Amino acid sequence: MEKTAFVFAGGGSLGAIQVGMLRELVAWGLTPDVVVGASAGAINGAYYACNPGREGAARLEQLWRAIRRTEIMPWSWRSVLGMLGGSRGYLVDAFGLRALLSRNFNDARIENAALPLHVVATDMQSGAEVLLSSGRVVDAVLASAAIPGVFPPVLFEGRTLIDGGVANNTPVSTAIRLGATRVIVLPAGFTCSERRPPRGALEHAFNALSLLVARQLVHDLQHWSSYAHISVVPPLCPLDISPYDYSRCGELIDRAAGTTAQWLAHNGLESQNVPGALHPHTHDAESPSCSADIPPPPQHDHSPPAERRL
Repeated sequence: MEKTAFVFAGGGSLGAIQVGMLRELVAWGLTPDVVVGASAGAINGAYYACNPGREGAARLEQLWRAIRRTEIMPWSWRSVLGMLGGSRGYLVDAFGLRALLSRNFNDARIENAALPLHVVATDMQSGAEVLLSSGRVVDAVLASAAIPGVFPPVLFEGRTLIDGGVANNTPVSTAIRLGATRVIVLPAGFTCSERRPPRGALEHAFNALSLLVARQLVHDLQHWSSYAHISVVPPLCPLDISPYDYSRCGELIDRAAGTTAQWLAHNGLESQNVPGALHPHTHDAESPSCSADIPPPPQHDHSPPAERRL
């Protein structure tokens, strides 16, 4: 029996991209059997697992369109100087993010989600992946999104946890270990060769992390492709928006929805190709995007059902 997983990757504010992808996947009639998320992807995955269907996806989109950086990361020169002076090991407290999560999840628990939900975090001491399959959603997501150096680590059921992206930013392997035979990956953003040089410490750090994440994802896709049918929704490319810029979330949602709709219409779910955006590449005036991400059109018409569980 086929078991389908939606895998939501990390990516900061670029998690808005996944919202556009999700909107089109849901409109196409897809409902997963399990949801796995890490970092920013844990926010999206948890919200969708607790509120599946078109209505839930629409509310998640409204949430992202209203988010502002000052609500999530209200840093100031005082907080920067405090971190540099060694008085604490992180840039901002997570009060704003916790408040946002509490407004949307209240006291919901992972094990009670409408769809089976698993949140990936990282053990701060060992660096090992920690799979959170029970407990309060707010605490689990806060731990999974605790970017080292930006947010403080989170104590969750006796373990000190940090960002799930450190151990497994795109937890394809986790979904397969949970029994998934079909995996649909919703990535966030990756550094493109056409992207302007990074500016500032945070952009330099994300640039390096993005290269690492893309390389690891390619490796995972190649390694696990014999264990499950893996389809990667094409990431946006070219992409030149900082993962700490929350002012353009609406733009990211709309762009991702457009490319995802095109990918679905061209039989993308049947493709197991590694998206071109994950490989070294360049762009030219005639081909500004990674056209390899859109598979050849099918020879027959696909009429998506109103609702289906793969």
